[in-house]
Amino acid sequence: MGDKANLFGTGRFAQSSGREETGDEAQEAADEAAEEVRQRLAAEAGDVEAMSVLGAMLLRRGDLDGAESHLRAATAAGDRAAANNLGVLLHQRGYADEAAGWWRIAAVAGSAPAAHALGRHYRERGDEPAAEYWLRQSAEQGHVLGAYALADLLEHRGDAGAEKWMRAAAERGHREAAYRLARTLDRRSARESCGGEGAGAGAAEEAEQWYRQAAARGHRRAALHLGAILEKRGELKEAGRWYLTSAKDGEPRAACALGFLLRDAGDSESAAVWWLRAAQDGDGNAANALGALHAERGETQTAERWYRAAMDAGDDNGAYNLGLLYAEQGRTAQAEQWYRRAAYAGHREAANALAILLLTSGDETGAEPWFSKAAEAGSVDAAFNLGILHAGRGEDRAALRWYEQAAAAGHTEAALQVGMALLRGGDEPEAERFLRCAAGGGSAEAAYRLATLLDARRPPEPAHELGESAHEKTECEEWYERAASQGHRRAQVRVGMLAAARGDVVEAARWYREAAEAGSRNGAFNLGLLLAREGSEPEAVVWWRRAADAGHGRAALRLALVCARRGDLAEGQRWADRAVTLGPGEVAERAARLRDALREELSA
Repeated sequence: MGDKANLFGTGRFAQSSGREETGDEAQEAADEAAEEVRQRLAAEAGDVEAMSVLGAMLLRRGDLDGAESHLRAATAAGDRAAANNLGVLLHQRGYADEAAGWWRIAAVAGSAPAAHALGRHYRERGDEPAAEYWLRQSAEQGHVLGAYALADLLEHRGDAGAEKWMRAAAERGHREAAYRLARTLDRRSARESCGGEGAGAGAAEEAEQWYRQAAARGHRRAALHLGAILEKRGELKEAGRWYLTSAKDGEPRAACALGFLLRDAGDSESAAVWWLRAAQDGDGNAANALGALHAERGETQTAERWYRAAMDAGDDNGAYNLGLLYAEQGRTAQAEQWYRRAAYAGHREAANALAILLLTSGDETGAEPWFSKAAEAGSVDAAFNLGILHAGRGEDRAALRWYEQAAAAGHTEAALQVGMALLRGGDEPEAERFLRCAAGGGSAEAAYRLATLLDARRPPEPAHELGESAHEKTECEEWYERAASQGHRRAQVRVGMLAAARGDVVEAARWYREAAEAGSRNGAFNLGLLLAREGSEPEAVVWWRRAADAGHGRAALRLALVCARRGDLAEGQRWADRAVTLGPGEVAERAARLRDALREELSA
C-alpha cells in the first residue's frame, strides 16, 4: 500500500482516469471502423481472405445479412474459416441442417472449430457416435472446446477416457474443465481415503490445484470448494477470501459459508448480512442460520419466518428447527406436527426428537418405531435411546445391541453402558476397552469405573527403602482424579482416601469436603474422621451429623460415642438407636451394645 502511494507521488505509476478510458474506447472504435473499410475495399477487389475476415467482423456485430454474402463468396472460393462461420450464421438463423452441411465441408478441410460445432450438432440430435467422431477430430487438433465437449460426452457415458480429455481442456485454460476435473479427483480421493491413513492424499492435492486454477479464472463454484478445503485445513483467512470472491459472483452457498466463518470469528452482525444475501437467493441452510440467530436473541416470530423460508427452499432442517422452537415454548402439539413433517421427509434427528416427545407423553408404542427409523438412518442418539428403552423393559440383549451400535459411532454414555454390561458378564478385558473409550470421551462415571477396575488389579505397594520416593502415582489414581475433577462424588472420596493413605491430610480434606458438600455421606463421614484425628471434634460432629441424617450408620455410631463421652446419655441413646437401624451388621451390633449400656446407665 505504501509503495503504491510512493509511486503515485513520483508520477511513475500511471493512473487511469475515466476520460482516458473513454478516449481508448473511441480510439478502438475508430481503429475497428478503419479496419472494416480496408477489408471491405480488399473484398471488393476479390481478396478471398478479406471477404472471410469482413464476414466474421459483421457476424460478430450481429449484421447477419451483411455477413452472409461475404461468407458465401469466401466459402465458394474454398476458405474453410468462412465455411465454419457461414455454418454459425445459418445456425443462428435456425437452419441447423444447412449449417451442419457447411460445418462438414470446413471440418473435412481441417477446421477444428467446425469439427467441434458439427460434433455439438450431432449430440443435440442424439447421434452420439457421429458426435464423438467429430469432437475427437476437433480435440486431437488441439481445440480446447472440442476437448471439453468430448470429455463431457464420454463422462456422460461413463467412459474412462473422459478424464484424459477433461485434463487436456483444463491444461489449455478451460475453467469449467478445470473445475470438473477437480470434482473427479475429489471423488477419487474420497473413495481412496477409505483405504486408510494417507490414502487419497495425492488425488486431493491435485484436486486443490485444479480448484485453485478454475477459481483464479472466475469460476465461483471452484472458489466455493477451494474455500471449503482451506477452512477444513484451518487456513481460515484464505478460505474467507475465496468464499468472499465466490459470494460476490453470486454463489449463495459461498455466502452462507462465509456467514458461518464470520459467526465463528465472533462477528454475528456481518454473518447475518451474508446469510440474508444467501437466503434471499434461495439457500435453505442460510435461512436456517438466520432463524437460529433470531431464536438465540428471543425473536421467535422472526426465527419462525426464516425457518419457514428454509422449508420453502427445500431444506427439511427448517421443519425440524420449527419443532425445536415450539418445543422450547412448551407448544407440544405444534412441535410434534413439525417433527413429524421433517421425520417423514427422512430427517433422522427429527425422528429421534419426535420419538422422545411421544415417549415423554407416555406413548411408548408410538415412540419405538421412530427411534428405530432414526437409528437405522444413522442417528447415534436414537440408537442409545433404543438401548435405554429395551433396558427399561429388561430386554438386556436387545439393549446391548443398540448400545454397541451407538458406542461404535462414538457415543460416550453408550460405551459406558456396554462396558458395565461386559463387567457384569465377567469380560473384564473387553469391558476395559469400552470404559476407556467412554472415559476418554469425558464420562466421569466411566473414569471412576475404569479406575476401580484397575485398582482391583493393583498389587500391594512394597515397603520403601530410606531415600526412595514415597509414592508414584498409578494409572488408576489418574482416572480417579479425572473423575473427581468432573464432580464424581465417589471418586472424590476415593481420591481423598488415597491422599490420606500417603499422609497428605490437606489434600484428603479438600476432596472429602468437595464430596460432602455435593451430598456424599461417605465424604462427610471421612471428613469428620480426619477432623477428629486433627483435634477438631466439634467440626467433625457437624459432618458426622450430616452423614448420619443422610443414612450413614457409622456416622450415627460415632455421634452416639461422642454424646456418651460428653455425658449426654439420652442423645447418645437416640443416635445408637439410629445406628442400629441403619447398620450395617457390624455397626448395628456395636450400636446395640452401646444403646443397652446407656439405657442401664440412665435407669440406674
